[in-house]
Amino acid sequence: MNHYDTNLDKNRANYVPLTPLSFLERAKEVYPNYEAIVYEDRKYTWSDVYKRATKFASALEKIGITKGDTVSFLAFNTPEIFEAHYSVPMSGAVLNTINIRLDANTISYILKHSDAKVLVVDRQLHTEVKKAINVNL
Repeated sequence: MNHYDTNLDKNRANYVPLTPLSFLERAKEVYPNYEAIVYEDRKYTWSDVYKRATKFASALEKIGITKGDTVSFLAFNTPEIFEAHYSVPMSGAVLNTINIRLDANTISYILKHSDAKVLVVDRQLHTEVKKAINVNL
């Protein structure tokens, strides 16, 4: 062991666990005007992503979502689902993303098993969701 390996136990000076929420907070503070998302003709900075995620987290709380609740998303890979990875945990809830290629029976099973309190659906997938809601497992 050399002297560079001594006194390296984890402490406040050299170790802070990184979570998605602490990452977003830091990105907003350090890189507020850097592009975080470029999607088709839309561009969002880290500051924009933080504001949008906070707004959605607030909306979830206003409809009664609390710590430990499940929020399910059935959506394409868009900025909104990217933001859900921050906004849902901000509200204390658990994010449950559902693969858009699944059939109605499987979607129905996942929704029931997850005990989802909210389902956010991309409008292009509403037909499959209607079928999933009407499935009796």
